[in-house]
Amino acid sequence: MVLFVLGGLFLALCLFAALHDINSLTIPNWLNLTLAGLFIPAAAVSGLPIEVLIGHVLAGLAAFVIGFALFAFRIFGGGDAKMIPAVMLWVGPSAAFPFVLAMAVVGGLCAVVIVLVRNMVPAAILPAPVRAPFEENAGVPYGVAIAAGVFLAASGSPILSQTLKFAGVIG
Repeated sequence: MVLFVLGGLFLALCLFAALHDINSLTIPNWLNLTLAGLFIPAAAVSGLPIEVLIGHVLAGLAAFVIGFALFAFRIFGGGDAKMIPAVMLWVGPSAAFPFVLAMAVVGGLCAVVIVLVRNMVPAAILPAPVRAPFEENAGVPYGVAIAAGVFLAASGSPILSQTLKFAGVIG
């Protein structure tokens, strides 16, 4: 039950991060720290072998290094570069490829939609909560792609799959 609550909170915060990113093109540090911090008690109650949990930590560290490089080369924003390693702790190595693939596909689709809308609709007529990405020279809210990647890869993660099984989402 505790893992279900922690996993559910993690997934809800991923959704919140995506919505916050759409609204402001930022993902707050407190949110990324909370996503990462929730992994600690979840790992403690998951019942997974230590080798599996070490794999999750190593996946998070690898994502941190890659995210830092992507931020340094101005490919990702700081919030995106911090959210990816935070969620990679939960996703782990077994679901890393599906996560990255889904994140890349959804991120590309978001970019295409944003470019199309920017070229066809004046940003001023869009509702304020979703206007930020459609302003001229604004970035892409990649938190949407990161959250989508988590949801699409969750069933392959040993920790998140336990949450989904408890919720009856997967068998």
